[in-house]
Amino acid sequence: MSYSMFSMFKVPPIALNREYAVELCNVSTTYFGSRTPAIRNVNLRIRYGEFILITGPNGAGKTTLLETILGLLTPSSGTVKVFGHDVSKRAKLIRRYCSYVPQDFMKEPYEVFTVYEVIKQGLVTCHYRPKDVDKEIREVSKLLGIEDLLTRPIGSLSGGQQQRVFIARALIRRPYLLLLDEPFSNLDRDSRTELAEVLSKLCTDSGTTIVMVSHDLSTIPRACTRVVSMINGSIVSISEVK
Repeated sequence: MSYSMFSMFKVPPIALNREYAVELCNVSTTYFGSRTPAIRNVNLRIRYGEFILITGPNGAGKTTLLETILGLLTPSSGTVKVFGHDVSKRAKLIRRYCSYVPQDFMKEPYEVFTVYEVIKQGLVTCHYRPKDVDKEIREVSKLLGIEDLLTRPIGSLSGGQQQRVFIARALIRRPYLLLLDEPFSNLDRDSRTELAEVLSKLCTDSGTTIVMVSHDLSTIPRACTRVVSMINGSIVSISEVK
């Protein structure tokens, strides 16, 4: 498995202000029509190049936290900064340098876009423009073990295969911040181990900041630095990975 693409990241044109890639200060987010915040009084700082694992039971607020960081959800109180920039003011620019793989990625069987086309979509509204798009697509697909699926319709693939495709789409953007929601959920043990190593290499070789939600504490990527535990919308503990 080749990781050569990770050594080709360039100095970012966006100003990476301050020492933290992500900063949340007293952040609460409440969904429309609800009186109870999905996350409440969250305080979290993530340094550039860190690999953070967020865990907790269903309904703990993990996905809400990811989408609040990206500016897909607007906090009802508190401030969110990514790369030192206020997400409430510069979300569109910030997202050009981020990738997000949501948990509900599955496409219907009638979806006709090919795997090649889906991966290529990752370059839309992205800061990065490769000189050879075809080469990049084939390299990242090889990295995820899906090079033989490039001509297949995305809807014809299994859940685990689709998951790899959408991770490939996220990686081809060469993000400075990568957010992943349950990336191991449809993978077998060997595939989880392989993906964990791919993500660790991405973090250590390119300095990409990674925030990953996962219930699976049996597969903690070796580059992971801290585990953040959430319950009922609040962070209850932050532990160092030894």
